[in-house]
Amino acid sequence: VQLQASGGGLVQPGGSLRLSCAASRSIFNSKSVGWYRQVPGQERELVARITPGGSVHYAGSVQGRFTISRDNAKNTLYLQMNSLKPEDTAVYSCFGFYWGREYVGQGTQVTVSS
Repeated sequence: VQLQASGGGLVQPGGSLRLSCAASRSIFNSKSVGWYRQVPGQERELVARITPGGSVHYAGSVQGRFTISRDNAKNTLYLQMNSLKPEDTAVYSCFGFYWGREYVGQGTQVTVSS
């Protein structure tokens, strides 16, 4: 089982980042895959998810700014983040399911600051 996120970094407010998540084929084709984010001391938040058929769901706080997508040939999940705000600062992790169990990969830090 593999879920490896990458692409985080430091960006100024209003900037953009693109996160990637390399996943095992078994996870990628099973059920929805998506992204969580978490700030220390706060609960983990669902950012976005996408089904194998391409249906998407976004948290209200990122709707219109973030876009989730998947490349089924590469078993890779993406999160394009535009118009970033300081409140988007968090560790972003990708998740998926295998045999009914949820797996969450190690995250990548996104810091939005001037």
